[in-house]
Amino acid sequence: MTHPAQVSSFIPRDYDLFGGLDVDKKSMAVTFTDHRTMRKSFKLPYSASALLNYTRKHFPGQRVAFVYEAGPTGFGLYDELRAARHTCLVVSPSMVPTVGRPRVKTNRLDSAKLSVGLRGGQLRSIHVPSESYRELRHLVQLRDTQVAQLRASKCRIKSLLLYEGIPFPAANGKWSANVLRELEVLPCSATVRFKLDQLIDALQFHFLSAAKVQQEIRRFCQNDPELRQSISFLVSLPGVGSITATHALARLGDWRQISNVRQIAGFLGLVSSEHSTGDKENRGEITRIGDSRLRNKLIQCAWTAIRKDPELRAFYRRIYERQPKKVAARKAIVAVARKLTTRMYAVLKEQRPFVIRPDSSIAPLTVEETVGPRERLDTAQNEQL
Repeated sequence: MTHPAQVSSFIPRDYDLFGGLDVDKKSMAVTFTDHRTMRKSFKLPYSASALLNYTRKHFPGQRVAFVYEAGPTGFGLYDELRAARHTCLVVSPSMVPTVGRPRVKTNRLDSAKLSVGLRGGQLRSIHVPSESYRELRHLVQLRDTQVAQLRASKCRIKSLLLYEGIPFPAANGKWSANVLRELEVLPCSATVRFKLDQLIDALQFHFLSAAKVQQEIRRFCQNDPELRQSISFLVSLPGVGSITATHALARLGDWRQISNVRQIAGFLGLVSSEHSTGDKENRGEITRIGDSRLRNKLIQCAWTAIRKDPELRAFYRRIYERQPKKVAARKAIVAVARKLTTRMYAVLKEQRPFVIRPDSSIAPLTVEETVGPRERLDTAQNEQL
């Protein structure tokens, strides 16, 4: 997501020098340019203090702006440069303008490209979250990792049983405490028994780890008044639970930086792609950029929301009836998820809970309108919520 405050306040003519930084874990390539012909490139250790010392020594009294690409080094460099009262932008690598396909690529050239782009006002900063939102993001990512490992352990157990020709204890293929108990005493060879026990242990470990992380997320949010209040507003939306709400806050960051109602949908890749030229307008599928896990969770929330909220149910039906049967449910539920993002924007910006307006005249959805397509949409996501 673009950082609105930084984008609107950064004006190249307000600065004398522009520092492009290509950063890795041990070093950074630095290029300084000015408004004329000066270009100076060199290499420094990955250290904000080394960069600041060089800047103070060689460019005293000059107004300097820095930029680097978001990556595995995080936001520590950004924090230290901002603390030294320098402007710093963190940009998405995919949003850095590139001319053609470069035949030569080096860290020095990349830093020069960033410096020139900053001088020309071509770069837009991503939203850099504050400390509390960064910590929440760590917890949310850890939970999603444990859930993914839990799902993988379940698949490995089913694959082992299929390979050995052993039927899964539950005919419907669903997991439960009874299924685990039956798996623990399932008759099989000693080697298969050993492997199955190890997989069951891994499954239980990841299950308990995910539950422990979720408990820590709840404690962390309860101890932060701003997070606690924002989550209470988000969970008032039909279909949105605490897991999706915390994930949304972790990814979106400070709600005050959200500048318009379309920004959340664009950040989650829920807006249509477009390839138009001249008088021909051609809109395609959703862009699918941003956090796919949050986007998938929001689509799951949309399925619940259309059962609880008559207004969203009517909206789903209107979209469904206008689409070809084969893709109607998929397009309709994505449209509902996009509408949920506008409601997220409303409750966060207005700092108030959402109130459902009941309407008994809107009939429930039929099985034909949801079941078949929903199964295809839900299969990979049914463990995330």
